[in-house]
Amino acid sequence: MIISAPSGAGKTTLCRELLKRFPHMRESISYTTRQPRPGEMHGEDYFFVSHDEFQRMIAEDAFAEWAEVHGNLYGTALSTLENSRKNGIDLVLDIDCQGARQLKEQFGGGSYVFILPPSMAELRRRLESRSSDAPEVIERRIVRAAEEIREVRWYDYIIINDQLEHAFEELSAIVIAHSRRTPRMLEQVAKLFDI
Repeated sequence: MIISAPSGAGKTTLCRELLKRFPHMRESISYTTRQPRPGEMHGEDYFFVSHDEFQRMIAEDAFAEWAEVHGNLYGTALSTLENSRKNGIDLVLDIDCQGARQLKEQFGGGSYVFILPPSMAELRRRLESRSSDAPEVIERRIVRAAEEIREVRWYDYIIINDQLEHAFEELSAIVIAHSRRTPRMLEQVAKLFDI
């Protein structure tokens, strides 16, 4: 499950709730060059690495996808995807549009979900209410949000997060529907009906 959204749309909250409801799913932990925020832990929230280390990993083709977002580098290790596939683990990837597009073009599969705020005015209100970003950072996030929203056309699903509970139910329905896709069910059907 690949989930993208502009900053402030509620993606992180929805992903956390998704992992609580579906304990068989695991969060994909990305690598980043940004500094940890208060309370973030290396290996739990992100793998925090230096810019040089990230560049080394790019040169070694260690990433399934990577992108620069708000001046920092973020990436999903290829080994993370390979290990989850090998062990039958469903991953939730909380990544930006650039990375999601790379994954879709290179690997296919998965369900691509874009979370939208109900309006740009509400997005601005949410960003300002965080009280964690300077006004110029908020403006950059608003400009970036407008660019990201143009990408929704190639996603499989779009959820408008106007009410968190409703948006979460829609996201949960997508997870359930994806788990019942024919390619995923064939092994179980073969066992049940000896085909």
